[in-house]
Amino acid sequence: MQKILVWDWPVRIGHWLMAIAFAVAWLTAESETFRLVHVFAGATVFAVAAFRLPWGFIGTRHARFAEFVRGPRAVKDYMNGLRKLDPAHHVGHNPAGGWAIVLLLSLGLLTSLAGWATYNELGGDLFEELHEGLATAMLIVVFVHLAGVVSGSFLHGENLVRAMLTGKKEGRPDAAIRSARPLAAVVLLAWILLAGWWMAS
Repeated sequence: MQKILVWDWPVRIGHWLMAIAFAVAWLTAESETFRLVHVFAGATVFAVAAFRLPWGFIGTRHARFAEFVRGPRAVKDYMNGLRKLDPAHHVGHNPAGGWAIVLLLSLGLLTSLAGWATYNELGGDLFEELHEGLATAMLIVVFVHLAGVVSGSFLHGENLVRAMLTGKKEGRPDAAIRSARPLAAVVLLAWILLAGWWMAS
């Protein structure tokens, strides 16, 4: 076991941009003064989630859904190990964390689209209430995800927050990805700017 490259640039940049954008959107939700800031933050959440979907099929090894989305049995086994304070180590996302990622991406897309409909005064109060409900659900999943990060870091003895910054985790050399894919990260940033312009216009 040694430090290996696990998370590519699109995964890392997307992760932190979505986290920051969701926090900004939540804090500016009731502000008329910062309405455009709220809209652009929501557009960033949408853009990251929309980019992450195809990246889950064509991205690097540990970014692919096939690598970390597992069935109920695998999730149950992992949670049983967690309860016993001895969860199985995974180089990429663990089975429970994998489903948290799927939920966050799904809620990110739905929340931002409902917000866009509200911003454009479509559907009356329906989309506004839906937007608020989805945002609350997403906040709950965020807290569950954070609890998983803290417990995983403690039980595995590795800093998962730092891993999402550096891209490196403990693992076998043959589990490492070959490239951090910087060009794809540039495409992601350009897509975020385009989505922000489209949603705010």
